[in-house]
Amino acid sequence: MKTLWQPDSVQELKDRISRLRPDTRPLWGKMTPAQAMAHCTIGMELACGDRRPPRMLIGRLIGSAIKKKAFQPSEPMRRNSPTIPGFQVADDRDLSAECARLSAIIERFAAAGPPGCTTHPHSFFGPLTPDEWSMWMYKHIDHHLQQFGV
Repeated sequence: MKTLWQPDSVQELKDRISRLRPDTRPLWGKMTPAQAMAHCTIGMELACGDRRPPRMLIGRLIGSAIKKKAFQPSEPMRRNSPTIPGFQVADDRDLSAECARLSAIIERFAAAGPPGCTTHPHSFFGPLTPDEWSMWMYKHIDHHLQQFGV
């Protein structure tokens, strides 16, 4: 499974991010490319420890069971998966600015390595190891890039 600890995976994501265009239509969902990149940045802020949202009740009840399936290397993120409350982006955004923000936080996370990863639990899945955070962030960003065909 690809992770953000792998320089080739980081470069691949950054190259794909650079191919987005403001008028790219999603293959599913309602977000624009700029909104999706802002949403991915919020996820990365969670992994870096910049955001520390509380555990969701539904996550406390079923998060660990869903985690076992979702974290399988061969299991892609499902289309139209629910979003953590507060992580939705509905306002207009500038695509180039959001791509730059996302690329910068990916670099920051990768450069910090496992010691720079949050110890705060994921809102839905609960506690994650640094390797799980790195894999999940790659998978999340990849999911949204696939949403726009890049």
